[in-house]
Amino acid sequence: MRDFRKFTVTRLSRQLTVAIYNLLPQFPADERYALCQQLRRASVSVGANIAEGAGRRTNRDFAHFLTQAIGSLSEVEYLLLLAVDLGFIEETQAREMDLLQQSLKRKLFRFYESLGIEPDAPSRRA
Repeated sequence: MRDFRKFTVTRLSRQLTVAIYNLLPQFPADERYALCQQLRRASVSVGANIAEGAGRRTNRDFAHFLTQAIGSLSEVEYLLLLAVDLGFIEETQAREMDLLQQSLKRKLFRFYESLGIEPDAPSRRA
C-alpha cells in the first residue's frame, strides 16, 4: 500500500480543488446545483482517484485510477472553459487555473508512465 499523502500529484490536486471551491461563489445562484456541483465533483474526483489507486495492490490497478484522475481533470478543464464562455469567470482566472491543471496533468502522465504499465490496445470501434 502506498501513502498517497506523499505524492506531489495529491498536493496539486488538493490545491486545484480548493481553487475551484474558491471560484464557485462568483457563479450565479441558479448554477449551484448544475455547473457548480459538476465542478466540485470532478475536482474532488481527481484527488480521490489518486488516493483510491494508492490503496490498491497492483501497479495495474493504481494505473487505472490514475487514468480516472486524468479523465476527471480533463472534465474540470472543459467545465472551466464553459464557465468562461458563459461569463461566470474571467479569462484571466481560467488561465491561472489552466496553469495548475496542465502542471498536474503532466505529472499524472509521468507518474502513470513510471508504473511501467503497457497501455491497452486502442479499441477499433469509433
